[in-house]
Amino acid sequence: MTERPTLAVTVGDPVGIGPEITVRTLARIGDAAPARGVVVADPAVLRRAAAVCGLDVAVRAVDTWDLPEEAPGTIDCFDIGALGDTELPWGTVDARAGAAAVRAIEVATRAAMDGRVAGIVTGPINKEAIWAAGSEHLGHTEMLGALTGVTRQNTMFVVRGKKIFFATRHVSLRKALDQVSADQQVAAIEEALTALRVFGHDSPRLAVAAINPHGGENGAFGDEEISHLAPAVERARAGGADVSGPVPADSVFHQLLQGRFDGVLSQYHDQGHIAAKTYDFDGTISVTVGLPILRTSVDHGTAFDIAGQGVADPGTMRSAFLHGADFARFADRIRAEYGG
Repeated sequence: MTERPTLAVTVGDPVGIGPEITVRTLARIGDAAPARGVVVADPAVLRRAAAVCGLDVAVRAVDTWDLPEEAPGTIDCFDIGALGDTELPWGTVDARAGAAAVRAIEVATRAAMDGRVAGIVTGPINKEAIWAAGSEHLGHTEMLGALTGVTRQNTMFVVRGKKIFFATRHVSLRKALDQVSADQQVAAIEEALTALRVFGHDSPRLAVAAINPHGGENGAFGDEEISHLAPAVERARAGGADVSGPVPADSVFHQLLQGRFDGVLSQYHDQGHIAAKTYDFDGTISVTVGLPILRTSVDHGTAFDIAGQGVADPGTMRSAFLHGADFARFADRIRAEYGG
């Protein structure tokens, strides 16, 4: 790994806020960034975004990962040739935009798989748009799994150094509860512990969040903790893991912030998302664990309602890029653990 890694940055949907937060991030970080960012998109998309943001930056098209020397005030863009100079309406679901987003993900992922970049940083896609373009994937994570040959991936939120994992993801709360079992919890615990080790915690401490109020109050408010969560924690502990819980969800994230744990296993999507984003919305980023490549991402959507206005806050994209630069030092560990 080079001392200053290169990261491939995708803008997501080209008519969402992704292009704006990308150019703002790279223009603000500038030449002193801890990593070199190369945007994977159509150059015209970046130039239009720079214009609406009022940024005085040049966009230089490249067509190879044998990159030229960096130039001050210049953002390099690996030209994917998806849209050319076609300007699509801002903030609308468009199959052409969806196809461009998919193409960028494919190019960036291939570059990471080939070792041409240390990792990828992804902007927000619009699921309707990629489906309109013919993608059969539920979203980013599933697409990356298919491109890298991985059948199981998970999400790790990182917020100010703290990690949050998810036992269930994009399903309804009712379905999430139906998925809970002791075996499912053991698998999620093992995945979280593995990810913590890969990302620098040699002796990880993990807390398992409870589902029910007050951890179920010994079955008075629900028995998932007794039937599934506690047995899973005991099985993990019997194997030597430092796992606590189930810990009531109204206190476990506070204990995480106090340093008692290195990570928390959240039981369902919003349980972990609300905690992280309330604490630091702009500082919360997503890392896909289970892939043989490093992938960091914003944790928000395309914000079509404000796209093209030059007002989108680049905070989360900036955090995703800086975390990508930091986590690039674990690229070899990631490949060794998840590369099969």
